[in-house]
Amino acid sequence: MTSPTATTSTTSTTAPRSAVQVTWRSWLVLGIVSVTGLCMFLWPLVLNPGEGASHRTDAPFVFVLVLPLLLAVVLAELASGGMDAKALAMLGVLAAMGAALRPFGAGTAGIETTFFLLVLAGRVYGPGFGFVLGNVTLFASALVTGGVGPWLPFQMLGSGWVGLGAGLLPAKQLRGRLELVLLATYGAVAAYLYGFLLNLWFWPFAAGAGEPGSLTFVPGDAVGSNLRRFFAYTVATSTWGWDTGRAITNIVAVAVLGPTVLLTLRRAARKAAWDAPVTFLEAGSRKPVSGD
Repeated sequence: MTSPTATTSTTSTTAPRSAVQVTWRSWLVLGIVSVTGLCMFLWPLVLNPGEGASHRTDAPFVFVLVLPLLLAVVLAELASGGMDAKALAMLGVLAAMGAALRPFGAGTAGIETTFFLLVLAGRVYGPGFGFVLGNVTLFASALVTGGVGPWLPFQMLGSGWVGLGAGLLPAKQLRGRLELVLLATYGAVAAYLYGFLLNLWFWPFAAGAGEPGSLTFVPGDAVGSNLRRFFAYTVATSTWGWDTGRAITNIVAVAVLGPTVLLTLRRAARKAAWDAPVTFLEAGSRKPVSGD
């Protein structure tokens, strides 16, 4: 008796749009979590504690407890929306690669060896896959490097947005040098925005409470005044050292490794054929096997 063989066939010569099919409900959940997460990043500006209110130092720790739950909800929603075994396997491979690459650059003059992979994978496999990959990669790399702490949920959400944005870039049919320019530009912009957001949530603790005119956070002061001090703080402590290093790393990595990595990812997508139906054939025969 011969055993049935599972085969996947597709007539498409191009990679499918997304390895994770994002439904309208998934977009809704993702939008709610993103807006909520953005408020958590911006808490020094939107939270104005008055007399008798909770201490301002309580807010980030509440966010650290809430944010992983929100991320778990949106990741579960995306998985239920169409992440099959092949997409899950690809996610595991790329997340492991990103986690292995991060120790080679993280913490050294802003050199970041992981983000370019999020950009390229998000571009090829779509926004849903890019968001999940960003979250899983940063979580796995934190376990590898011992970087688990209250900052981790914010890093996961920020890197998830990097992969999501890459999947939403226009001109899906763009190829060659123009595509590399687009991805390198996006990688540089994303590097600065990521650094900006990660700085903002812990700024009150890094700088302490100060007086107007300094680089420190002043509770209850006008949003514009606190923003000016935050920009000055970011430029003085992060922009030229960490964020610019991350942006340059992304540009160089996309320019040098981008053609090969994009080709490999697209070839893997065509082999996997995410959107092709699976048909069971009798061994040595082209006759489909009944599932009854």
